[in-house]
Amino acid sequence: MPTVALVDDDRNILTSVQMALEAEGFTVRTYSDGAAALEGLAGKPCDVGVFDIKMPRMDGMELLRKLRQTSEMPVIFLTSKDDEIDELFGLKLGADDYIKKPFSQRLLIERIRAVLRRGSPKDSSGNGNGKSSNSNGELTSTTEAQGVIERGRLEMDPERHACTWGGKPVTLTVTEFLILHSLAQRPGYVKSRDALMDAAYDDQVYVDDRTIDSHIKRLRKKFKAVDTEFDAIETLYGVGYRYKEE
Repeated sequence: MPTVALVDDDRNILTSVQMALEAEGFTVRTYSDGAAALEGLAGKPCDVGVFDIKMPRMDGMELLRKLRQTSEMPVIFLTSKDDEIDELFGLKLGADDYIKKPFSQRLLIERIRAVLRRGSPKDSSGNGNGKSSNSNGELTSTTEAQGVIERGRLEMDPERHACTWGGKPVTLTVTEFLILHSLAQRPGYVKSRDALMDAAYDDQVYVDDRTIDSHIKRLRKKFKAVDTEFDAIETLYGVGYRYKEE
């Protein structure tokens, strides 16, 4: 079963949430502050992290910032009702989701499962000849049918959660990967923010427009770190985004 890194300075939350997760079959490792979590995760990574934002020694934001230097482990933030600005900063740093305190343990468990599902490879099969049929009965290459996308300098392989630009690797979070994959599937076609939400998030998870915008900004930043001329993701103000046609 997946291992969850639960980080919170509230001992009551650590104890109750750990019990709830373990009752659902998860393995849980708990930490009472960000510094301890960073040290523990460096030696023994987990499948998903649940981080409180406000903690002593090292808060959740700093923990995520440092973690993203070496890991793309999915992360869910726990945030208080009045910390909207924290949510936005967290998404810009690469968080995959957030949930407001006080929260239902059942809701948190479903959010964890949703993030893990989004990061799991999709099953696919060919017909043994390197070709498969799409919904119109047309033959396509096996790699395209399995979701491997090649668009100019971009190559994405969902089975390996691998992304390269001009042969150089670009490390993406689960949510970033799904958003870019959705855009790159149909270059030149505009995807609304709602369509990108549907592609990247579970039906039970609601996010607003600013969440998608934050992910797009982070995607551009990551690709520009590899290629300063990167401009493949276009914004159509008031409409949405599209992947630029070659």
